[in-house]
Amino acid sequence: MKDNAALVLFSGGQDSTACLAWALDRFERVATVGFDYGQRHRVELECRQTVRDAIAATFPTWATKLGEDHLLPLDVLKGISDTALTGEGEIAFQENGLPNTFVPGRNLLFFTFAAAIAYRRGMKHLVGGMCETDYSGYPDCRDDTLKALQVALTLGMDTRLVIHTPLMWIDKAETWRLTERLGGAPLVEITRDLTHSCYLGDRTKVHDWGHGCGSCPACELRAEGWRRYRAG
Repeated sequence: MKDNAALVLFSGGQDSTACLAWALDRFERVATVGFDYGQRHRVELECRQTVRDAIAATFPTWATKLGEDHLLPLDVLKGISDTALTGEGEIAFQENGLPNTFVPGRNLLFFTFAAAIAYRRGMKHLVGGMCETDYSGYPDCRDDTLKALQVALTLGMDTRLVIHTPLMWIDKAETWRLTERLGGAPLVEITRDLTHSCYLGDRTKVHDWGHGCGSCPACELRAEGWRRYRAG
């Protein structure tokens, strides 16, 4: 396995764009993988290539490192889920305290399929934008979950795989700051203007922090993070 190669879970959103930049800053070869799981906000999939192209055009050094992109169909998740991210229901909290935007097993499957791609291409490092700071309480975003998954994938594939979560312990304001540290104002502008995070898939409304409905949990987190980032 090549120690200088990474595969980034890249959705086309703010967090995965920050992770892509983080990986490009550290590794010599970086590929991306996205998943079409019947998500309500699948407009994010349309943003993926636009963001990749903008990063390559803006940062020539990174362009030489940026490798192939994979988009995998995982619509089976929609078939076995009944969530506000894979259906048209109103976003709300459930009796167990989790929002109904939680798609059970999603990140576990994402990393498992990413690991299979990485294995075939000799890539040791997997990078994801999971976070325990500004998040909705999803259990498959927790650091303990992903550390356990790293062990399972390494054992199950009999090769050393490393899961990186550079956003795990930072909030959305610090994610904007990380974006600026990595790529300056140009990367902040790419993230603000071209990425998509809104759970409802709304790109008709434009705010100072980007596109989105402005009221779903993802928009609220992004907007508050932008406000605190701009406030210094």
